[in-house]
Amino acid sequence: MTNNAIVQKLWNLCDVLRDDGINYSDYVTELVLLLFIKMVHENTEAGVLKEHPLPEGCRWTDLNGKSGINLLDDYKRILLSLSTGRDGTGRLVHADPLISAIYADAQTRLREPRHLEQMIKTLDQIDWFSAQKDGLGDLYEGLLEKNANETKSGAGQYFTPRALINTMVRCLKPQPGERIQDPAAGTAGFLISAHEYIKSQTDDLYDLSTEQKAFQATHAYVGIELVPGTRRLALMNCLLHGMEGDAEGVVHLGNALGQAGAGLEKADVILANPPFGTSKGGDASITRDDLTYKTSNKQLAFLQHIYRNLKPGGRAAVVLPDNVLFEAGVGTDVRRDLMHKCNLHTILRLPTGIFYAQGVKTNVLFFTKGSATDKHQEENCTEQVWVYDLRTNMPSFGKRTPFGEQHLKPFETVYGDDPTGTSERKEGEYSFHAEAIELPEHSEENEGVDPRLAHSRWRSFSRPWIAEHKGDSLDISWLKDSGSVDAANLPEPSVLAGEAMGELVQALGELDALMRELGAEEEADGSRMLLNEVLGEVK
Repeated sequence: MTNNAIVQKLWNLCDVLRDDGINYSDYVTELVLLLFIKMVHENTEAGVLKEHPLPEGCRWTDLNGKSGINLLDDYKRILLSLSTGRDGTGRLVHADPLISAIYADAQTRLREPRHLEQMIKTLDQIDWFSAQKDGLGDLYEGLLEKNANETKSGAGQYFTPRALINTMVRCLKPQPGERIQDPAAGTAGFLISAHEYIKSQTDDLYDLSTEQKAFQATHAYVGIELVPGTRRLALMNCLLHGMEGDAEGVVHLGNALGQAGAGLEKADVILANPPFGTSKGGDASITRDDLTYKTSNKQLAFLQHIYRNLKPGGRAAVVLPDNVLFEAGVGTDVRRDLMHKCNLHTILRLPTGIFYAQGVKTNVLFFTKGSATDKHQEENCTEQVWVYDLRTNMPSFGKRTPFGEQHLKPFETVYGDDPTGTSERKEGEYSFHAEAIELPEHSEENEGVDPRLAHSRWRSFSRPWIAEHKGDSLDISWLKDSGSVDAANLPEPSVLAGEAMGELVQALGELDALMRELGAEEEADGSRMLLNEVLGEVK
């Protein structure tokens, strides 16, 4: 049985649990609490884990084979013991802070013992030997991806497409001994991909010394996640991939735009997909007082944190929405500061429809601290910005047209082998019918350019040109989107509505941020109250 088949089998259980009032998101929480106990059991039986990390009385063998109310009561006892470290009498059963963090405030919403029994029996019926070969961590991530794809609300906000994560990691080429961070960790996809990449380059870490292996397991990776439930998923994900982290685990609970971020060590590599929105309109508050440019735009704050927290010569790849590339005022200041202190060598313009918010247009910014020749340089570090347009006249990706690694391979090829973006590069890349795409009638990007080169998806723009012609905006495009679309190829109405709603939400967030920066706090609060009355509580 393949991991995909196992994921589908587990997902089908959700239909059974609806009788217990369990929805998709609740089901994933219910399942992972139980699934982790099972996976630890399988890893221990297979010898992957040398010692059983769960205390006696809280293991899979203490659950399977039982039924009725005794089973449900025992399960509730186990969750309490794992959460607090003590049993019902107050006796200490374990003192592992990581296990306590994973099961913090863990409670089951199951009311029917037969449903719990059915979940346990289903997990016991799975061919775990086959699952072990594919990797239990990959199976777990498959379940997280399923949840992100199936749930219509915010479940997908912490799940970046696996193909994009892997491309970003392959471009930056993390190395053993480097400190790798994600200040908006979600379920730790970037950190795990970096770990798997390093394993692939070191014969599953066999080439490393004992000290180096210990560093990789406990100190190489650090993430920060604001939401406790998401952090729980991340910690489980890391442990199933053999990543222990420090006493708090790989992913720490906290706010990267607060003290948790300010206290981080400098990093060699940072990979991130920060949440979008403003501090008043999202789930995070920007409380840092060490950021040079004050803003309520979370992406601009995250971007400042990231390039400030790189070591000299450190490299980063960050997913950011379009507004960061063209927003005026503080946005311009932040971009200029970024290009002063770092070599912003590459921008990848991503297609639409690959994230949960359909209408949000995104990009990946690749940059290295310092210049191409001096990692300690702090001014005028960017000389050329290379842009790959993977958006214009590309499909609207979604369930019917999945986004995969085959769409990113041409970009990886032109990016080159040097992780700092200094490989020898040449303009001209015509994948995905680029040569057939029309050009706009008036475009500063195409002035004086060879007509054939103007059709390339891969172009270079000098720092002086960006300053003179774009006013330091990085919203650079030169291909023309087709104005006529075949009705038969239109996305589903729900997708179109989602795109419109996404654009509206982004615009409202930008207007809210602008009003607050102009000092109109009361007016902005009044507008938000009006929105709450119309749409319900805006979170």
